[in-house]
Amino acid sequence: MTSMDLDSLKKAAAVKAVEFVRDGMVIGLGTGSTAKHMVITLGEKVRAGMKLRAVPTSQETAMLAKQSGITLIDTDNRWEIDVAIDGADQVDPGFNLIKGGGGALLKEKIVAASAKQFIVLVDHTKQVPVLGGSFPLPIEVIPFGWGSTAREIEALTKSRVVLRERNGVPFKTEAGNMIVDVHLARIDQPRELEIALNQIPGIVETGLFVNRTDVLIVGTPQGVQIQHAPRT
Repeated sequence: MTSMDLDSLKKAAAVKAVEFVRDGMVIGLGTGSTAKHMVITLGEKVRAGMKLRAVPTSQETAMLAKQSGITLIDTDNRWEIDVAIDGADQVDPGFNLIKGGGGALLKEKIVAASAKQFIVLVDHTKQVPVLGGSFPLPIEVIPFGWGSTAREIEALTKSRVVLRERNGVPFKTEAGNMIVDVHLARIDQPRELEIALNQIPGIVETGLFVNRTDVLIVGTPQGVQIQHAPRT
């Protein structure tokens, strides 16, 4: 399947997700290629008269939202988010996610946790039988002692940990932190791994989103599928 075909599936999922948005809502806006379609579609609704306010998860999303005419809320305030809509890098049958390929995982998790409903958009290639393998787990770490933090992660996971770089220099998140990508063959117990990783000093947040997804919207060649996650 070509990237153009996949993009059309992402757009179809985004259009379906926007159907969950009602006039007057506060929306959490995700980051990434699929979320971009969602923001553009929401902008069309706003221009047609829908009243919305939004919390963006990245400067990139904030810029696109402003261009689309969506009113943004001061991100330093306490918000009541009705619906957060975001993409994912992987999703398993239990609706657990790996996110953070774009480096916005910290803000994305804060917004997802603040929302009454968290809707995840993916194309069908992001669905996997088990997390890991083809996509590394991003972990945001503070710069101070990051090498020691990475060593602790390696000891815990028995996996290769790679500092993320862009153009030959360490990638910095919007919060000024670094990201290490953990290459795990498979993540059979994502909840337990998330808890264990959060015990390591220096880790700010992990790209594991466990038991957070309320609705999964999947763009497939056969059409858009909507799945509601059972909460445990």
